[in-house]
Amino acid sequence: MGAQDSTLSERLAGWLASLAPGDVPPEARAIATRDLVDAAGLCLAARRTDYLAQVIAASELGRCTVVGQAARLDPAGAAFAGGVAIHGEDFDDTLEGAPIRVGAMVIPAVLAAAEREGLGGARTMLGITAGLESVCRLNHVAAGHMHRAGFHPVGIIGALGAAAGVCVALGLDRDRTAAAFGIAGSFSSGILEYLTDGAWTKRLHPGWAAQSGLRAALIARQGFFAPRTIFEGAHNFFRTFAPTAEPDYSHITDSLGADWYMTRIVFKPYACGTMIHPYIDCARRLAADGIRAENVARIDCDTGEGLIHRLWEPLAEKQRPSSGYAAKFSMPFCMALGFYEDDAGLAEFDDAVVEREDLLALAGKIFYRIDPDNPYPRNYTGDLEVALKNGRVLRYHQPHMRGGQHEPLSDDDIQTKFMANARWGGWTEDKARRLASWCKALDDAPDVSGLSEFAG
Repeated sequence: MGAQDSTLSERLAGWLASLAPGDVPPEARAIATRDLVDAAGLCLAARRTDYLAQVIAASELGRCTVVGQAARLDPAGAAFAGGVAIHGEDFDDTLEGAPIRVGAMVIPAVLAAAEREGLGGARTMLGITAGLESVCRLNHVAAGHMHRAGFHPVGIIGALGAAAGVCVALGLDRDRTAAAFGIAGSFSSGILEYLTDGAWTKRLHPGWAAQSGLRAALIARQGFFAPRTIFEGAHNFFRTFAPTAEPDYSHITDSLGADWYMTRIVFKPYACGTMIHPYIDCARRLAADGIRAENVARIDCDTGEGLIHRLWEPLAEKQRPSSGYAAKFSMPFCMALGFYEDDAGLAEFDDAVVEREDLLALAGKIFYRIDPDNPYPRNYTGDLEVALKNGRVLRYHQPHMRGGQHEPLSDDDIQTKFMANARWGGWTEDKARRLASWCKALDDAPDVSGLSEFAG
């Protein structure tokens, strides 16, 4: 079959199957390592949570590691639990230009495959890198349209990215990798109904995607017959999950190996919804300028239309969220937290916080206006107009999200965040530092057997 006869999945799969460690540029390699360190710290941050304990209790025991957990699970269970742990506190990475989480779906799937198969460190890191790149590229094809259809891209795109990462780690050829995409397309799932009341199901989506991608790759390796036209056929992936889109398929195949989309991954400074971050920065500056909440009459936020249904509406619920988890997806409440606490980290989102009258009072003064010129999703900005009771009007603007391309977190910043997450999860500093060092040196490790040291 000539290149002109190849389907989109086969063309992407052909590049993935030929990928070698030497093909990965230093910038992409560094992002993959940072993401692994960040993800490991987030596993520690979630290690004592009820939701993760419930997922593990419902899983099958085996020999694969979930970082920070005493129980060892079967490979699919480890991938599932790892994805839940990484994403559980909404503190994991995201992508500029086409919002989606990236590492939470890929990293636990590849690590589980590596433990199952006894893979070397370099092959494992290559799989992680390939999976991250695949998520980033595939999510650009119909950016924003899956949200519009009521689906959570993490669970939809994530299964394909996890499959790509595992296929590369296992060294599968083009046809088996393309088959894994075809299988993973039927495994993709995840709806946005958690937004109604802050339910926990969002936390499951990256875990389900991780175990789905792992299973898809393992099934494809056996020669399973799967659709070659998963991306462009009559009943294709994007028509199903993004029916309002006109897919831009160039993101799947153009500039493979030359333009690395994964270098646009953002590492989050706040443990809440991505697009809220620039508005928190504005609220912190408002407080730093000495403005007292009782002197504020009203705050109007100019915002992109694509943010409304997830972070602003229903407004009455967002101004008075029902739980600490629901508060993570409330623009007005997170802004109030930033104003009063000068942060929005793990400690700020316990359930008791939603009963604080000072936060509720300020959140009740925060409203939105749709700005047709807002650059979302190409860029995440914050714009506030603050009307004071004395008639003064103040304006604040944050031109980008901190942690991304315009203002990236450094390796030291990632390490500081990692150590804070480890402390939150109750791990000793010495053991945490050894885990971070293991992640940073994985590319040179003969195998991944050392991962088992970080159970518990």
